[in-house]
Amino acid sequence: MQSIIFIPFNTMVATVILSWLLVSADAKTLESEVEVLRAITMSVDPVSITEYSFLSTWNFDLDPCESTGSDFLGILCTLPQDNSSSQITTLDLEGDGYEGFLTPAIENLTALTTLNLRRNQFRGPIPTTISRLGNLTSVLLSNNFFSGNMPDVGKLKKLVNLDLSRNLLSGPIPDSISGLRRLTLMSMSNNELVGVVPDLSGLWQLNTLDLSGNQLMGNFPVLPQNLRTLNLARNLLSGRVTSLQIIENLESIDISDNRLSGNIDPDILTLPFLKYLNVSINRFTSVEVNKFADDSSLLEVLDMHENRLQGNLPINLFTYSNLTSLNLGHNVFTGPIPEVYGDRLGNPWQSLFLDYNFLEGNVPSQFTSTHVDIIGSLAHNCLNCPRKLEICRGGQRRASECAKQ
Repeated sequence: MQSIIFIPFNTMVATVILSWLLVSADAKTLESEVEVLRAITMSVDPVSITEYSFLSTWNFDLDPCESTGSDFLGILCTLPQDNSSSQITTLDLEGDGYEGFLTPAIENLTALTTLNLRRNQFRGPIPTTISRLGNLTSVLLSNNFFSGNMPDVGKLKKLVNLDLSRNLLSGPIPDSISGLRRLTLMSMSNNELVGVVPDLSGLWQLNTLDLSGNQLMGNFPVLPQNLRTLNLARNLLSGRVTSLQIIENLESIDISDNRLSGNIDPDILTLPFLKYLNVSINRFTSVEVNKFADDSSLLEVLDMHENRLQGNLPINLFTYSNLTSLNLGHNVFTGPIPEVYGDRLGNPWQSLFLDYNFLEGNVPSQFTSTHVDIIGSLAHNCLNCPRKLEICRGGQRRASECAKQ
């Protein structure tokens, strides 16, 4: 007959607690965060997880934050100095081509500062739970197929970089975005966003704003003062351009392909750091170009084609010493081509388009030189333009068209 050994109850409890502590000591990552990683894996089509992609290195027999070498690539964790659990701070799965959805469980990565899923094929809505991740500084979700309305990111007060470009997002830009005062980059280009642009004047650290390729409408938006790069191209903005001339740090402006009208303010062209200006495909009717007294202009590219600009060609453009590309085509300019335009051919002007206007008279003699290497066109004007010249190919307008001007 076998003897039965009785273990005191207190000893059993102590043994269980000790075993739990030993297990917990080995589990360095919060279990709730490990579950998020599992949910992310389950939300991705396994066919899209290739042998060399980061998700293929996620071995859940190991602890994510304690893994070394080639395990659990794409995550970074906190490094606690005490015995507290590690938390995930960075999730970076850029460019692996994953197909699937972003799990709402992402909200449980409470220490997350960087979420980078660029250049994948995630689809469906961006979970609204992302707005609960108050430590986020970078949300980088460009080049996917996310759809639905933009999440309300107004609670993410630490956000510095927001890139939602090249998705299928629709609806308006939330007004609450105006409160993200740490933002330096905001890109929502190439989506299906509608409505008016919120007042962004309070985003005083923002230096890059790209809202191009949407269906945004209304008057020209109120912009912050420290912008360096502005792209509002391919929208439905209308009315006059305001405030650009006082944003002195601007280096690149693209407001092309809208419904903007009125005068192009001469002070925009003389912004001290401006290198690129594209106001093409709008409804502007006049432009005045101030003369530069020295070689201080940094402007290299000026594109004003396909507007309704009238009068003579702006002669003072010859004082913009760094200008290499000029497009004034498809307007209603009249009169002769200024002789000083000829002096700029080839050096520094490498590209000159004056086609589809109503320019008249002889072309400056420099245009006929065989030593001038330039890309451009003088076609469809009312000029005496020798057909043998490459820049004149395409012919001129009929005399009856020219007579109407």
